[in-house]
Amino acid sequence: MSGLLITGTSSDAGKSLVVTGLCRALARRGLAVAPYKAQNMSNHSMVCRDGSEIGRAQYLQAQAAGVEATSTMNPVLLKPGSDRRAHVVVRGRPAGELRAGEYATGRAHLAQAAFAAYEELAAEHDLVVCEGAGSPAEINLRAGDYVNLGLAQRFSLPTLLVGDIDRGGVLAALYGTWALVSDEDRPLLAAYVINKFRGDASVLEPGLAEITHRTGMPSLGVLPWLQDVWLDSEDSLSMGAWGDAEDGVPADRRLSVAVVRLPRTSNGTDVDALAAEPGVDVRVTVDADAVREADLVVLPGSRATTSDLAWLRRTGLADVVLERASRGAPVLGICGGYQMLLDEIVDDGVESTPDEGSETPSAATVPGLGLLPGRVVFHEDKVLARPIGTWRGHHVEGYEIHHGVVEPTGGEDFPGGHAVGPVRGSIWHGTLECDDYRRALLDDVAATVGARWSAEPGAAPFAARREGMIDILADALETHVDVDAIIDLTREKP
Repeated sequence: MSGLLITGTSSDAGKSLVVTGLCRALARRGLAVAPYKAQNMSNHSMVCRDGSEIGRAQYLQAQAAGVEATSTMNPVLLKPGSDRRAHVVVRGRPAGELRAGEYATGRAHLAQAAFAAYEELAAEHDLVVCEGAGSPAEINLRAGDYVNLGLAQRFSLPTLLVGDIDRGGVLAALYGTWALVSDEDRPLLAAYVINKFRGDASVLEPGLAEITHRTGMPSLGVLPWLQDVWLDSEDSLSMGAWGDAEDGVPADRRLSVAVVRLPRTSNGTDVDALAAEPGVDVRVTVDADAVREADLVVLPGSRATTSDLAWLRRTGLADVVLERASRGAPVLGICGGYQMLLDEIVDDGVESTPDEGSETPSAATVPGLGLLPGRVVFHEDKVLARPIGTWRGHHVEGYEIHHGVVEPTGGEDFPGGHAVGPVRGSIWHGTLECDDYRRALLDDVAATVGARWSAEPGAAPFAARREGMIDILADALETHVDVDAIIDLTREKP
Protein backbone atom coordinates (compact mmCIF):
# COMPACT_ATOMS: atom_id res chain seq x y z
CA MET A 1 0.00 0.00 0.00
CA SER A 2 1.06 3.57 -0.51
CA GLY A 3 -1.74 6.00 -1.29
CA LEU A 4 -5.30 6.72 -2.34
CA LEU A 5 -6.84 9.88 -3.79
CA ILE A 6 -10.31 11.01 -2.71
CA THR A 7 -11.67 13.51 -5.19
CA GLY A 8 -15.13 14.90 -5.87
CA THR A 9 -17.51 15.88 -8.61
CA SER A 10 -17.44 19.44 -7.23
CA SER A 11 -16.25 21.57 -4.37
CA ASP A 12 -18.01 20.79 -1.07
CA ALA A 13 -18.95 17.30 -2.26
CA GLY A 14 -17.75 15.97 1.08
CA LYS A 15 -14.15 15.06 0.27
CA SER A 16 -12.79 16.44 3.54
CA LEU A 17 -15.35 14.57 5.64
CA VAL A 18 -14.79 11.31 3.76
CA VAL A 19 -11.03 11.61 4.23
CA THR A 20 -11.50 12.41 7.92
CA GLY A 21 -13.77 9.42 8.49
CA LEU A 22 -11.55 7.12 6.43
CA CYS A 23 -8.46 8.15 8.38
CA ARG A 24 -10.20 7.20 11.63
CA ALA A 25 -11.63 3.93 10.20
CA LEU A 26 -8.23 2.84 8.87
CA ALA A 27 -6.43 3.84 12.06
CA ARG A 28 -8.88 1.69 14.01
CA ARG A 29 -7.75 -1.23 11.85
CA GLY A 30 -4.17 -0.73 12.98
CA LEU A 31 -2.86 0.98 9.85
CA ALA A 32 -0.35 3.81 10.11
CA VAL A 33 -2.32 6.32 8.05
CA ALA A 34 -1.72 10.00 7.26
CA PRO A 35 -3.86 12.62 5.50
CA TYR A 36 -2.52 14.73 2.66
CA LYS A 37 -3.75 17.57 0.47
CA ALA A 38 -1.20 18.80 -2.04
CA GLN A 39 -2.76 22.23 -2.34
CA ASN A 40 -5.50 23.73 -0.24
CA MET A 41 -7.17 27.04 -1.09
CA SER A 42 -8.63 28.21 2.19
CA ASN A 43 -8.44 31.00 4.74
CA HIS A 44 -9.21 28.51 7.50
CA SER A 45 -5.85 27.31 8.81
CA MET A 46 -4.13 26.02 11.93
CA VAL A 47 -0.70 26.20 13.53
CA CYS A 48 0.99 22.86 14.11
CA ARG A 49 3.12 22.26 17.19
CA ASP A 50 6.26 22.77 15.11
CA GLY A 51 5.07 26.29 14.23
CA SER A 52 4.01 25.54 10.64
CA GLU A 53 0.67 26.59 9.14
CA ILE A 54 -1.65 24.15 7.35
CA GLY A 55 -5.32 23.92 6.44
CA ARG A 56 -7.65 23.22 9.36
CA ALA A 57 -9.18 20.26 7.52
CA GLN A 58 -5.81 18.51 7.30
CA TYR A 59 -5.08 19.29 10.95
CA LEU A 60 -8.36 17.62 11.89
CA GLN A 61 -7.67 14.67 9.59
CA ALA A 62 -4.35 14.13 11.36
CA GLN A 63 -6.28 14.03 14.63
CA ALA A 64 -8.60 11.45 13.10
CA ALA A 65 -5.60 9.37 12.03
CA GLY A 66 -4.04 9.62 15.49
CA VAL A 67 -0.84 11.28 14.24
CA GLU A 68 0.87 14.62 14.81
CA ALA A 69 -0.04 17.22 12.19
CA THR A 70 2.88 18.49 10.11
CA SER A 71 3.39 20.68 7.07
CA THR A 72 3.92 17.57 4.90
CA MET A 73 0.16 16.97 5.13
CA ASN A 74 -0.67 20.25 3.38
CA PRO A 75 2.52 21.42 1.68
CA VAL A 76 0.86 24.20 -0.35
CA LEU A 77 -1.77 26.48 1.17
CA LEU A 78 -3.26 29.33 -0.88
CA LYS A 79 -5.01 32.00 1.19
CA PRO A 80 -7.17 34.28 -0.99
CA GLY A 81 -6.66 37.94 -0.13
CA SER A 82 -8.86 39.16 -2.97
CA ASP A 83 -10.62 37.82 -6.05
CA ARG A 84 -7.37 37.89 -8.04
CA ARG A 85 -4.62 37.35 -5.50
CA ALA A 86 -3.72 34.63 -3.01
CA HIS A 87 -1.04 34.54 -0.36
CA VAL A 88 1.09 31.39 -0.68
CA VAL A 89 2.22 29.19 2.19
CA VAL A 90 4.76 26.45 1.35
CA ARG A 91 5.64 23.83 3.95
CA GLY A 92 3.95 25.92 6.57
CA ARG A 93 5.74 29.23 5.88
CA PRO A 94 4.86 32.35 3.85
CA ALA A 95 6.15 32.13 0.27
CA GLY A 96 4.93 35.17 -1.63
CA GLU A 97 1.79 35.64 -3.67
CA LEU A 98 0.05 34.00 -6.62
CA ARG A 99 -2.05 36.11 -8.96
CA ALA A 100 -4.96 34.87 -11.03
CA GLY A 101 -3.04 34.90 -14.30
CA GLU A 102 -0.32 32.75 -12.77
CA TYR A 103 -2.62 30.01 -11.48
CA ALA A 104 -2.29 27.73 -14.47
CA THR A 105 1.32 28.57 -15.37
CA GLY A 106 3.23 29.72 -12.31
CA ARG A 107 3.00 26.73 -10.02
CA ALA A 108 5.77 24.35 -11.14
CA HIS A 109 7.79 25.00 -7.97
CA LEU A 110 4.68 24.40 -5.86
CA ALA A 111 4.13 21.05 -7.55
CA GLN A 112 7.67 19.96 -6.73
CA ALA A 113 7.20 20.93 -3.08
CA ALA A 114 3.93 19.00 -3.00
CA PHE A 115 5.39 15.87 -4.59
CA ALA A 116 8.36 15.88 -2.22
CA ALA A 117 6.02 16.12 0.78
CA TYR A 118 3.96 13.17 -0.47
CA GLU A 119 7.08 11.06 -0.82
CA GLU A 120 8.04 11.87 2.79
CA LEU A 121 4.63 10.80 4.08
CA ALA A 122 4.53 7.63 1.97
CA ALA A 123 7.92 6.58 3.33
CA GLU A 124 6.71 6.93 6.93
CA HIS A 125 3.18 5.47 6.77
CA ASP A 126 1.32 2.40 5.56
CA LEU A 127 -1.20 4.48 3.66
CA VAL A 128 -1.55 8.14 2.67
CA VAL A 129 -5.16 9.26 2.15
CA CYS A 130 -4.98 12.17 -0.27
CA GLU A 131 -7.71 14.75 -0.72
CA GLY A 132 -8.22 16.39 -4.08
CA ALA A 133 -9.42 19.94 -4.68
CA GLY A 134 -12.48 21.09 -6.59
CA SER A 135 -13.08 18.55 -9.35
CA PRO A 136 -10.73 16.47 -11.52
CA ALA A 137 -12.91 17.49 -14.48
CA GLU A 138 -11.48 21.02 -14.46
CA ILE A 139 -9.72 20.18 -17.71
CA ASN A 140 -8.70 23.80 -18.25
CA LEU A 141 -6.27 23.36 -15.34
CA ARG A 142 -5.10 19.81 -16.02
CA ALA A 143 -1.73 20.73 -17.57
CA GLY A 144 -0.42 22.19 -14.32
CA ASP A 145 -2.42 20.02 -11.94
CA TYR A 146 -0.69 18.44 -8.96
CA VAL A 147 -3.59 18.03 -6.54
CA ASN A 148 -6.08 15.89 -8.50
CA LEU A 149 -5.25 13.50 -11.33
CA GLY A 150 -1.84 15.07 -11.86
CA LEU A 151 -0.97 13.81 -8.38
CA ALA A 152 -2.62 10.45 -9.06
CA GLN A 153 -0.63 10.02 -12.29
CA ARG A 154 2.64 10.92 -10.61
CA PHE A 155 2.26 8.27 -7.88
CA SER A 156 -0.14 5.77 -9.55
CA LEU A 157 -2.87 6.47 -7.00
CA PRO A 158 -6.25 4.80 -7.36
CA THR A 159 -8.92 7.49 -7.19
CA LEU A 160 -12.25 7.35 -5.38
CA LEU A 161 -14.79 9.81 -6.76
CA VAL A 162 -17.28 11.37 -4.28
CA GLY A 163 -20.61 12.64 -5.62
CA ASP A 164 -22.88 14.98 -3.64
CA ILE A 165 -26.49 13.94 -4.19
CA ASP A 166 -27.81 16.82 -2.08
CA ARG A 167 -26.93 19.20 -4.92
CA GLY A 168 -29.02 17.23 -7.40
CA GLY A 169 -27.79 15.75 -10.67
CA VAL A 170 -25.27 13.45 -9.02
CA LEU A 171 -25.48 10.74 -11.70
CA ALA A 172 -24.80 13.28 -14.43
CA ALA A 173 -21.93 14.70 -12.37
CA LEU A 174 -20.36 11.26 -11.94
CA TYR A 175 -20.70 10.35 -15.58
CA GLY A 176 -19.69 13.83 -16.76
CA THR A 177 -16.53 13.75 -14.65
CA TRP A 178 -15.55 10.35 -16.05
CA ALA A 179 -16.32 11.45 -19.63
CA LEU A 180 -14.42 14.74 -19.44
CA VAL A 181 -11.10 13.48 -18.12
CA SER A 182 -8.54 12.34 -20.66
CA ASP A 183 -8.10 8.79 -21.92
CA GLU A 184 -4.81 8.66 -20.01
CA ASP A 185 -6.41 9.77 -16.73
CA ARG A 186 -9.63 7.79 -16.93
CA PRO A 187 -8.19 4.45 -15.71
CA LEU A 188 -7.24 6.19 -12.46
CA LEU A 189 -10.94 6.61 -11.55
CA ALA A 190 -11.25 3.33 -9.71
CA ALA A 191 -14.63 3.62 -7.94
CA TYR A 192 -17.16 6.08 -6.57
CA VAL A 193 -19.39 6.73 -3.57
CA ILE A 194 -22.53 8.82 -3.21
CA ASN A 195 -22.59 11.29 -0.31
CA LYS A 196 -25.32 13.13 1.65
CA PHE A 197 -28.23 10.83 0.70
CA ARG A 198 -31.58 11.20 2.48
CA GLY A 199 -34.10 8.34 2.34
CA ASP A 200 -34.08 4.77 1.06
CA ALA A 201 -30.85 4.17 -0.83
CA SER A 202 -32.37 1.26 -2.75
CA VAL A 203 -34.08 3.74 -5.10
CA LEU A 204 -30.63 4.64 -6.42
CA GLU A 205 -29.68 1.12 -7.46
CA PRO A 206 -30.79 1.28 -11.14
CA GLY A 207 -28.92 4.55 -11.61
CA LEU A 208 -25.79 3.28 -9.91
CA ALA A 209 -25.85 0.13 -12.03
CA GLU A 210 -26.06 2.24 -15.19
CA ILE A 211 -23.13 4.43 -14.09
CA THR A 212 -21.06 1.31 -13.48
CA HIS A 213 -22.12 -0.12 -16.85
CA ARG A 214 -21.14 3.05 -18.71
CA THR A 215 -17.91 3.84 -16.88
CA GLY A 216 -16.63 0.62 -15.38
CA MET A 217 -16.43 2.33 -11.98
CA PRO A 218 -18.08 0.25 -9.23
CA SER A 219 -20.15 1.91 -6.54
CA LEU A 220 -18.63 1.31 -3.12
CA GLY A 221 -21.54 2.66 -1.13
CA VAL A 222 -24.01 5.43 -0.35
CA LEU A 223 -23.29 7.62 2.67
CA PRO A 224 -26.35 9.02 4.42
CA TRP A 225 -26.90 12.64 5.36
CA LEU A 226 -25.30 13.05 8.79
CA GLN A 227 -27.31 15.78 10.47
CA ASP A 228 -25.10 16.38 13.48
CA VAL A 229 -21.70 16.27 11.77
CA TRP A 230 -20.13 19.64 10.99
CA LEU A 231 -16.39 19.62 11.24
CA ASP A 232 -13.80 22.30 10.58
CA SER A 233 -14.57 23.51 7.08
CA GLU A 234 -12.17 24.80 4.41
CA ASP A 235 -14.56 27.36 3.01
CA SER A 236 -16.04 30.45 4.63
CA LEU A 237 -19.21 29.68 2.70
CA SER A 238 -19.58 26.64 4.96
CA MET A 239 -19.72 28.77 8.09
CA GLY A 240 -22.92 28.00 9.91
CA ALA A 241 -23.12 24.39 8.75
CA TRP A 242 -24.14 23.39 12.27
CA GLY A 243 -27.61 24.89 11.68
CA ASP A 244 -30.28 24.90 14.37
CA ALA A 245 -29.90 21.99 16.73
CA GLU A 246 -32.61 20.96 19.17
CA ASP A 247 -30.83 20.91 22.51
CA GLY A 248 -33.78 21.04 24.91
CA VAL A 249 -33.01 24.47 26.38
CA PRO A 250 -36.22 26.53 26.66
CA ALA A 251 -36.58 29.76 24.70
CA ASP A 252 -36.46 32.00 27.77
CA ARG A 253 -33.01 30.67 28.75
CA ARG A 254 -31.26 31.03 25.41
CA LEU A 255 -28.47 33.35 24.26
CA SER A 256 -28.18 34.73 20.73
CA VAL A 257 -24.90 35.30 18.88
CA ALA A 258 -24.55 37.07 15.52
CA VAL A 259 -21.34 36.39 13.59
CA VAL A 260 -20.73 38.92 10.82
CA ARG A 261 -19.99 37.16 7.54
CA LEU A 262 -17.09 39.24 6.25
CA PRO A 263 -16.18 38.94 2.55
CA ARG A 264 -12.74 37.54 3.43
CA THR A 265 -13.53 35.71 6.63
CA SER A 266 -10.53 33.84 7.99
CA ASN A 267 -10.76 31.02 10.52
CA GLY A 268 -14.51 31.29 10.85
CA THR A 269 -14.32 27.93 12.63
CA ASP A 270 -13.59 29.95 15.80
CA VAL A 271 -17.34 30.17 16.43
CA ASP A 272 -18.05 26.44 16.07
CA ALA A 273 -17.59 25.95 19.81
CA LEU A 274 -20.20 28.63 20.53
CA ALA A 275 -22.69 26.83 18.29
CA ALA A 276 -22.03 23.57 20.14
CA GLU A 277 -22.92 25.11 23.51
CA PRO A 278 -26.46 24.15 24.63
CA GLY A 279 -28.80 27.13 24.65
CA VAL A 280 -26.59 29.30 22.42
CA ASP A 281 -28.04 30.19 19.02
CA VAL A 282 -25.37 31.27 16.54
CA ARG A 283 -26.26 32.94 13.26
CA VAL A 284 -23.75 33.87 10.55
CA THR A 285 -25.25 36.93 8.93
CA VAL A 286 -24.98 40.26 7.15
CA ASP A 287 -28.41 41.36 8.36
CA ALA A 288 -28.26 44.63 10.29
CA ASP A 289 -31.23 43.78 12.52
CA ALA A 290 -29.68 40.46 13.53
CA VAL A 291 -26.41 42.20 14.40
CA ARG A 292 -28.26 44.90 16.33
CA GLU A 293 -30.45 42.58 18.35
CA ALA A 294 -28.10 39.71 19.19
CA ASP A 295 -26.86 39.29 22.75
CA LEU A 296 -23.30 39.00 21.44
CA VAL A 297 -21.80 40.08 18.12
CA VAL A 298 -18.61 38.47 16.84
CA LEU A 299 -16.36 40.06 14.23
CA PRO A 300 -14.33 37.06 13.05
CA GLY A 301 -10.89 36.92 11.50
CA SER A 302 -10.22 38.43 8.09
CA ARG A 303 -7.60 37.84 5.40
CA ALA A 304 -8.09 41.43 4.18
CA THR A 305 -8.67 43.56 7.27
CA THR A 306 -8.77 47.04 5.73
CA SER A 307 -10.85 45.88 2.78
CA ASP A 308 -13.34 44.07 5.03
CA LEU A 309 -13.51 47.11 7.32
CA ALA A 310 -14.36 49.28 4.30
CA TRP A 311 -17.09 46.77 3.43
CA LEU A 312 -18.38 46.91 7.01
CA ARG A 313 -18.72 50.66 6.66
CA ARG A 314 -20.34 50.54 3.19
CA THR A 315 -23.00 48.13 4.39
CA GLY A 316 -23.85 50.17 7.48
CA LEU A 317 -22.88 47.30 9.77
CA ALA A 318 -20.06 49.38 11.24
CA ASP A 319 -22.64 51.87 12.50
CA VAL A 320 -24.63 49.03 14.04
CA VAL A 321 -21.56 47.76 15.90
CA LEU A 322 -20.81 51.29 17.13
CA GLU A 323 -24.38 51.73 18.31
CA ARG A 324 -24.19 48.43 20.20
CA ALA A 325 -21.04 49.52 21.97
CA SER A 326 -22.60 52.87 22.91
CA ARG A 327 -25.34 51.10 24.85
CA GLY A 328 -23.00 48.56 26.47
CA ALA A 329 -23.95 45.55 24.33
CA PRO A 330 -21.20 42.88 24.04
CA VAL A 331 -18.90 42.77 21.01
CA LEU A 332 -16.06 40.30 20.47
CA GLY A 333 -13.43 40.79 17.76
CA ILE A 334 -11.10 37.92 16.82
CA CYS A 335 -7.81 38.58 14.99
CA GLY A 336 -8.83 40.73 11.97
CA GLY A 337 -12.11 41.54 13.72
CA TYR A 338 -10.10 42.69 16.75
CA GLN A 339 -7.93 44.87 14.52
CA MET A 340 -11.05 46.59 13.16
CA LEU A 341 -12.08 47.59 16.69
CA LEU A 342 -8.87 49.61 17.25
CA ASP A 343 -8.30 53.32 16.69
CA GLU A 344 -5.98 52.88 13.72
CA ILE A 345 -4.77 50.30 11.20
CA VAL A 346 -1.37 50.82 9.55
CA ASP A 347 -0.90 48.53 6.57
CA ASP A 348 1.79 49.51 4.07
CA GLY A 349 0.77 46.98 1.47
CA VAL A 350 1.45 43.84 3.51
CA GLU A 351 -2.13 42.60 3.46
CA SER A 352 -4.08 45.30 1.64
CA THR A 353 -2.47 45.26 -1.82
CA PRO A 354 -5.55 45.75 -3.97
CA ASP A 355 -6.76 44.31 -7.21
CA GLU A 356 -6.74 46.64 -10.17
CA GLY A 357 -9.54 49.14 -9.71
CA SER A 358 -9.87 48.52 -5.98
CA GLU A 359 -10.78 51.41 -3.72
CA THR A 360 -8.41 50.16 -1.03
CA PRO A 361 -4.97 51.80 -1.27
CA SER A 362 -1.89 49.62 -1.33
CA ALA A 363 -0.28 51.62 1.45
CA ALA A 364 -2.65 53.07 3.97
CA THR A 365 -3.29 54.27 7.46
CA VAL A 366 -6.96 53.60 8.02
CA PRO A 367 -9.09 54.69 10.97
CA GLY A 368 -10.56 51.77 12.83
CA LEU A 369 -13.86 51.69 14.67
CA GLY A 370 -12.24 53.31 17.71
CA LEU A 371 -13.85 51.01 20.26
CA LEU A 372 -10.56 49.76 21.70
CA PRO A 373 -7.62 52.14 22.33
CA GLY A 374 -4.57 51.35 20.26
CA ARG A 375 -3.44 50.58 16.75
CA VAL A 376 -2.27 47.65 14.66
CA VAL A 377 0.79 47.77 12.40
CA PHE A 378 1.22 45.17 9.68
CA HIS A 379 4.66 43.63 9.16
CA GLU A 380 6.08 41.34 6.47
CA ASP A 381 6.98 38.67 9.03
CA LYS A 382 4.03 36.48 9.94
CA VAL A 383 3.42 35.50 13.55
CA LEU A 384 2.71 31.77 13.97
CA ALA A 385 2.36 30.69 17.58
CA ARG A 386 0.46 28.53 20.13
CA PRO A 387 -0.01 30.86 23.15
CA ILE A 388 -1.37 29.97 26.59
CA GLY A 389 -2.93 32.25 29.21
CA THR A 390 -5.68 32.66 31.81
CA TRP A 391 -8.83 34.73 32.23
CA ARG A 392 -10.58 35.06 35.58
CA GLY A 393 -8.80 31.92 36.72
CA HIS A 394 -9.72 29.87 33.63
CA HIS A 395 -7.13 28.27 31.38
CA VAL A 396 -7.04 29.73 27.85
CA GLU A 397 -5.03 28.54 24.88
CA GLY A 398 -5.20 29.26 21.18
CA TYR A 399 -3.09 29.90 18.13
CA GLU A 400 -1.86 32.97 16.27
CA ILE A 401 -1.71 33.50 12.49
CA HIS A 402 -1.24 37.17 11.61
CA HIS A 403 0.94 39.91 10.16
CA GLY A 404 -0.60 42.69 12.24
CA VAL A 405 0.94 43.52 15.62
CA VAL A 406 -1.43 45.27 18.04
CA GLU A 407 -0.16 48.15 20.20
CA PRO A 408 -2.76 48.81 22.96
CA THR A 409 -2.85 52.25 24.58
CA GLY A 410 -5.35 51.50 27.33
CA GLY A 411 -8.15 49.17 28.37
CA GLU A 412 -8.13 45.99 30.40
CA ASP A 413 -6.15 42.82 29.76
CA PHE A 414 -7.94 40.10 27.83
CA PRO A 415 -6.45 36.83 26.52
CA GLY A 416 -4.53 37.72 23.36
CA GLY A 417 -5.72 41.32 23.42
CA HIS A 418 -7.59 43.87 25.51
CA ALA A 419 -11.07 45.09 26.41
CA VAL A 420 -13.12 48.11 27.33
CA GLY A 421 -16.14 46.91 29.25
CA PRO A 422 -18.12 44.42 27.13
CA VAL A 423 -16.13 45.24 23.97
CA ARG A 424 -13.32 42.70 23.77
CA GLY A 425 -10.69 41.79 21.23
CA SER A 426 -8.19 38.97 20.89
CA ILE A 427 -5.54 38.18 18.30
CA TRP A 428 -5.76 34.50 19.34
CA HIS A 429 -7.83 32.01 17.40
CA GLY A 430 -9.30 28.87 18.93
CA THR A 431 -9.78 30.19 22.47
CA LEU A 432 -13.51 29.47 22.46
CA GLU A 433 -12.71 25.75 22.34
CA CYS A 434 -11.55 26.06 25.98
CA ASP A 435 -14.72 24.99 27.77
CA ASP A 436 -14.42 26.77 31.13
CA TYR A 437 -13.25 30.00 29.51
CA ARG A 438 -16.00 29.92 26.86
CA ARG A 439 -18.71 29.35 29.45
CA ALA A 440 -17.35 32.07 31.74
CA LEU A 441 -17.35 34.48 28.80
CA LEU A 442 -20.93 33.54 27.90
CA ASP A 443 -21.94 33.91 31.55
CA ASP A 444 -20.55 37.44 31.44
CA VAL A 445 -22.46 38.19 28.24
CA ALA A 446 -25.68 36.85 29.76
CA ALA A 447 -25.22 38.97 32.89
CA THR A 448 -24.51 42.06 30.78
CA VAL A 449 -27.67 41.74 28.65
CA GLY A 450 -29.89 40.35 31.41
CA ALA A 451 -30.36 36.94 29.82
CA ARG A 452 -31.17 33.83 31.87
CA TRP A 453 -28.71 31.59 30.02
CA SER A 454 -26.36 29.43 32.05
CA ALA A 455 -24.16 26.51 31.15
CA GLU A 456 -25.93 23.16 31.13
CA PRO A 457 -24.62 20.80 33.82
CA GLY A 458 -22.86 17.87 32.22
CA ALA A 459 -22.63 19.46 28.75
CA ALA A 460 -20.01 17.68 26.68
CA PRO A 461 -16.61 19.33 26.28
CA PHE A 462 -16.08 20.69 22.78
CA ALA A 463 -13.09 18.43 22.17
CA ALA A 464 -15.23 15.40 23.01
CA ARG A 465 -17.96 16.69 20.68
CA ARG A 466 -15.45 16.94 17.83
CA GLU A 467 -14.07 13.47 18.55
CA GLY A 468 -17.60 12.12 18.59
CA MET A 469 -18.28 13.56 15.14
CA ILE A 470 -15.11 11.96 13.78
CA ASP A 471 -16.26 8.62 15.16
CA ILE A 472 -19.73 9.09 13.63
CA LEU A 473 -18.06 9.61 10.24
CA ALA A 474 -15.93 6.50 10.65
CA ASP A 475 -18.93 4.43 11.78
CA ALA A 476 -20.95 5.62 8.79
CA LEU A 477 -18.18 4.60 6.41
CA GLU A 478 -17.88 1.17 7.99
CA THR A 479 -21.67 0.71 7.81
CA HIS A 480 -22.50 2.13 4.39
CA VAL A 481 -19.27 1.93 2.37
CA ASP A 482 -17.11 -1.07 1.49
CA VAL A 483 -13.97 -0.04 3.34
CA ASP A 484 -12.33 -3.39 2.59
CA ALA A 485 -12.75 -2.69 -1.13
CA ILE A 486 -11.16 0.75 -0.66
CA ILE A 487 -8.15 -0.88 1.00
CA ASP A 488 -7.99 -3.40 -1.85
CA LEU A 489 -7.81 -0.53 -4.36
CA THR A 490 -4.54 0.60 -2.78
CA ARG A 491 -3.06 -2.85 -3.36
CA GLU A 492 -3.98 -2.82 -7.05
CA LYS A 493 -2.05 -0.12 -8.85
CA PRO A 494 -4.04 1.50 -11.68
